[in-house]
Amino acid sequence: MPELPDIVVYLEALEQRVLGHVLERVRIAGPFLLRTAVPPIDSVQGRKVTELRRIGKRIAAGFENGMWLVFHLMIAGDCIGRPSGRSDGRRTLARLSLIRVR
Repeated sequence: MPELPDIVVYLEALEQRVLGHVLERVRIAGPFLLRTAVPPIDSVQGRKVTELRRIGKRIAAGFENGMWLVFHLMIAGDCIGRPSGRSDGRRTLARLSLIRVR
């Protein structure tokens, strides 16, 4: 499980790559990942990421509509950035596709 210093490093890297981008698409491959059905996951699609923060060992992404996605990387958790079009690995549980807003 990632420890606090790892989460801080993840946040610093995500700030450079995610803040100000629009979440184009969310794909959840593991149904146990989603902890709520209200509001629906697509309520953040098409919205700009306006804030990133740490909540304990979780990473939280805030969107322009006031919604938040909160991630816990779990035991073997990893957060990997890949160029668009690359296929997901067999172990990928969720994929967030972002587009840069100019």
